Amino acid sequence: MKSLGKNIKTLRQGKGWSQEQVATRLGITAPAFSKIECGLTDVNLSRLEQIATLYEMSVVDLLTFHDTEDERRFVLEIEDVKEKLADRESEIIALQKKIIKLLETTTRRELNLTTA
Repeated sequence: MKSLGKNIKTLRQGKGWSQEQVATRLGITAPAFSKIECGLTDVNLSRLEQIATLYEMSVVDLLTFHDTEDERRFVLEIEDVKEKLADRESEIIALQKKIIKLLETTTRRELNLTTA
């Protein structure tokens, strides 16, 4: 429930509303609403519907809402990992080429020794 509370808090802050304002619109106390945002209390379906309506979204959207800033950080982290992986792949290919050259050189030397 903590991620739901985080979603609700993010949406509230995005609207520029205080906890007191949202609590009043929901017909609950500010401390009760604070517990919802902190994930300290379970939220029943009727309360979820009420909150979703307040933010003009479906309950499903409320439950699956993602902060765009979190998503942006996640995408940047993935890009960074992809870049590092590509660098490592290049290093591996370079090392494989060196091994092949060494094997070819060793094979030629062995052939030269046996023919001499």
